[in-house]
Amino acid sequence: MAEFMGGLKRTDTCGSFTIKDLNRKVVINGWIQKKRNLGGLIFADVRDKTGIVQIVVDGADNQELFEKAGLLKSEYVVAVEGIVSERASKTDKIPTGEIEIKVSNLKILSEAETTPFEITDDTNANEQLRLKYRYLDLRRASLQKNLSVRYAITKATRDYLDKLGFIEVETPMLGKSTPEGARDYLVPSRIKEGCFYALPQSPQLYKQLLMIAGTDRYFQITKCFRDEDLRANRQPEFTQIDLEMSFVEDETDVMYPIENLIKEIFLKAGGITLPEGHFKTMTYKEAMNSYGSDKPDTRFGLKLIDVSDAVKNCGFKVFTDAVKIGSVRCINAKGLADKLSRKELDSLSEFVKTTGAKGLCWITKVNGELKSPIAKFLSEDELNEIFALTDFADGDALLFVADKNNAVYNALGALRLHLADKFNLYDKNEYDILWVTEFPMFEYSEEEQRFVAVHHPFTAMKDEDLQYLETDKGRIRAKAYDLVINGQEAGGGSIRIHRQDVQKRVFKALGLSEEDVKNKFGFFVEAFKYGAPPHGGLAFGLDRLTMLLTKTDNIKDVIAFPKVQNASCLMSNAPDVVEEKQLKELHIKIENI
Repeated sequence: MAEFMGGLKRTDTCGSFTIKDLNRKVVINGWIQKKRNLGGLIFADVRDKTGIVQIVVDGADNQELFEKAGLLKSEYVVAVEGIVSERASKTDKIPTGEIEIKVSNLKILSEAETTPFEITDDTNANEQLRLKYRYLDLRRASLQKNLSVRYAITKATRDYLDKLGFIEVETPMLGKSTPEGARDYLVPSRIKEGCFYALPQSPQLYKQLLMIAGTDRYFQITKCFRDEDLRANRQPEFTQIDLEMSFVEDETDVMYPIENLIKEIFLKAGGITLPEGHFKTMTYKEAMNSYGSDKPDTRFGLKLIDVSDAVKNCGFKVFTDAVKIGSVRCINAKGLADKLSRKELDSLSEFVKTTGAKGLCWITKVNGELKSPIAKFLSEDELNEIFALTDFADGDALLFVADKNNAVYNALGALRLHLADKFNLYDKNEYDILWVTEFPMFEYSEEEQRFVAVHHPFTAMKDEDLQYLETDKGRIRAKAYDLVINGQEAGGGSIRIHRQDVQKRVFKALGLSEEDVKNKFGFFVEAFKYGAPPHGGLAFGLDRLTMLLTKTDNIKDVIAFPKVQNASCLMSNAPDVVEEKQLKELHIKIENI
């Protein structure tokens, strides 16, 4: 049944027609969405990536054509020639709802079996089935739109950076393993027996080398790989918009030009005009103290409030013990007390336990009545001090967590997001963008029993904090910056260390011996001997940016062929076993586990 095109080459796309196209002779190519046979008339919706248009075949005009149209089924691929006509029954459900195409010629280019699920945006097929047949899933209009937005982001990026003098340079996919963060994906070498390449977690070393090489302004839209346990919105392979600039001194030298790039992306890819002026800036310390997170969502309030001083001598042992090792903090859920029943409050307590906290304490006031299981342990003066600190009023609910600071931040940071989602406390169409700066340079790893780099060991520190490198590492602030959009980290970067002496001191502070440095970063350190300019940069997550602009909460919806939770591809069955011959060539033997 399938035919050749027979000269029916597309003149227009399915979603492009308006009432202005009446009486035009056109040819469309696409897939049959659905067909309706009304006896003497056959109607069908033809779909391509631009949209849907209705076609009609009149049996009274051409019986042979009518019989052929009767063979059409969903997902058949067709070429249709006809005249654009006004629809008798118009619809506003599709942009082309004022017109239809009266068919004069029809070619069935390809037949299709019944698909495992209906190709519609409101399909109820589960994710696993859709990912197994991803090529069908991608036919859905919403996913085609997401891919188009993704492309628009990359085009806007390239166009804008070109104007600023950046050039795109490709860096190697096969590099050296430098295990200082997530696990590398390793690629065995056939030629160099027993040796392995590593797929890049980022182009970090290479882009810094490009600055040493005099490239001055570099960017790349590149794949990166991390062999780590996958969370909801992470993939083992992801795409970065990666940038680096020479002769920069402080954070704003990178941040300010990038703000304009983000504005350009939002305008060109999302049709969104962001406010003029610089983005908000918040220090890491302020973000943690106020929001319990280094990627705060500031579209709503529910700030953390430290009440440690008010309760440090109270009769409630949970609070007094916590003050000794950390803090007691709370959020004021203003106006929500009447919505928080005892059952609901118990549920919130269970929720914070999932974050590692021991539980939740609370005080509510509804119609003048104060309720709390802990109020009896607090004096009137202590209660009044808490109420003053929190701006507590009738209708409010105070929600407390007492523990080590990190546990308090994690619990209350998660709780405020949970409450915001539950009670719709923010505008989902709003974009709240800010920089978080002055991250700690180092953090102590209990697992490794040493200080480790919060970002990476090539991040520069605040000039005035260099004095603490050997004496008080926890005090040092990095020249690092993250771009946060609606509570999600959209990108991050830093000013880099360009002085050899400082880089050596940082390696030493991280407990790396000269031999460690040579083995891991020898080629990189060697380059600095020949003159390195001050430089800095950052990287954006292309997948994350696309998610934000398409308002999807699933990263798989913005990647053409994503992986699932165990890093496998349900469509291709990758990773898969390989032939014994291939293993022998790579000098690899698989042992039974």
